[in-house]
Amino acid sequence: MRVAAEQVLCVRREDIFPDGAWHGFVSEDLERPQAVIREKHFFMPRAEVEDDPSYQQIIPYVVFRHRDLYLLTHRLRRSAERRLRKQYSLGVGGHINPGDLEGGDPIQDGLRREWEEEVVYGGKLDVKLLGLLNDDSSPVSKVHLGVVFLVDGDSPEISIRETDKLAGELLTLSDMRIYYLGMESWSQMVYDSLVGEG
Repeated sequence: MRVAAEQVLCVRREDIFPDGAWHGFVSEDLERPQAVIREKHFFMPRAEVEDDPSYQQIIPYVVFRHRDLYLLTHRLRRSAERRLRKQYSLGVGGHINPGDLEGGDPIQDGLRREWEEEVVYGGKLDVKLLGLLNDDSSPVSKVHLGVVFLVDGDSPEISIRETDKLAGELLTLSDMRIYYLGMESWSQMVYDSLVGEG
């Protein structure tokens, strides 16, 4: 889908950040921002909001874990998002489009669609909301708000669906450290949070 034609789910920045934007990864008091996303979301052409931080595009960001192994992906040169090519990511994520809202919940429906679009996995999953990510330090991240989920799987049999755009492997957090400086900022924030919990 071309960016010019794509409709993406947004909320107004002033609605999601009524007291001014915070920076980083937040894992407490998540009820109000979830309610804002569910009750005040709307769709706009991606081309209109991609460089306009008065809107926050909502991005489900899904971290997969099997025991102590986490899925680390690497965006290849054919990745659709030019600004993130060659970077490592601890989560899979993407925009929410109008056709994704089958169940009427932009958060859960967006999570499900993104998961099924990015990976192939046949095991059982336990999903929990980890927190929200906001990062105003780069052109990509300043117009996006990440809704971060941790997906615990009962099987390590997971594979990347679009292998021409993405590569992936399961690693422990300690083994993943060597890729830290090559990670996108959101992944660094999630990594720091997971290491802090350990």
